[in-house]
Amino acid sequence: MNRRYRTPRRHVPRGAATALVFALLGVVASWQRATGQGGGWRVSPAEPTVGDTIWLEAVIAVPRGWGLRAGKLEPTERLEPLGDPALRRTPGGGGWLVRYPVVAWSPGAHTVALPLMWRLAPDGRADSVPGGNATVLVRSVIPDSVRHPEPRGAIAPLRSKRRGPLAPVGATLLAGLLLAAALKWRRRPPRELPPAPRAPRDPEIPDTRWLAAGEPKAVVARAAHRLRVAIARAVPEAHQALSVSECLAVVERTRPTRRYGSCGICWSSSTGSRSLRPTGRTWAGSPPWRVA
Repeated sequence: MNRRYRTPRRHVPRGAATALVFALLGVVASWQRATGQGGGWRVSPAEPTVGDTIWLEAVIAVPRGWGLRAGKLEPTERLEPLGDPALRRTPGGGGWLVRYPVVAWSPGAHTVALPLMWRLAPDGRADSVPGGNATVLVRSVIPDSVRHPEPRGAIAPLRSKRRGPLAPVGATLLAGLLLAAALKWRRRPPRELPPAPRAPRDPEIPDTRWLAAGEPKAVVARAAHRLRVAIARAVPEAHQALSVSECLAVVERTRPTRRYGSCGICWSSSTGSRSLRPTGRTWAGSPPWRVA
């Protein structure tokens, strides 16, 4: 008769099993919050290359009516952000879509630690949510066939074997000729314009028309003007800017004994006044007129 060996049973207390289950649930919940509430971070485009704009996207779940403020992503040597994060509410209203624009400067796998997300309640309360990590696989822009790419050396400058002095000498002479022509054109004399044609003078209206029109004062004014012009020509000191009395005084002082054929300076003995009168003869020194 063979003996059977039985393994002794383990008796686990019920309290310890319950605690283990709750611990596992807490680890799973914390992992879900660290990865963006179970949604995780998506990379767009799926296969980026060095220098491309990469978008890190995730949906952060918040209660209805709550807001969200995304933290600022810090740059690193291999990956840096291109701007502030973009936020957009999901159509159902149960979360926010967060997008970070980044760029990678080296190929390979990059692990990005996302900043905290702040959930804002309508009553002013705030709750922080870990951003988690995102992994970005960046391809190189250099093909895989080139394992060790090295830049090529500089190409030597191309120079002709023969250097003739004709080209620089010709260029110098041409520049000198152009400069001399420009200076001569700049210092050219001014153009001589033909004299402008003189405007024809209107014909003088005869005295008879003025008298017929009832304007004797116009005839007298024209005669006095002609007399003053004649006196100014004969006696330059008695110019037309002087009054009648001043003109008579200048003429009497300058040329007291001169006689004029076309005009005279007269004094009336009856009225005791002096005046200028045009005549066609020489003034006589007989009363009631005398030549001044």
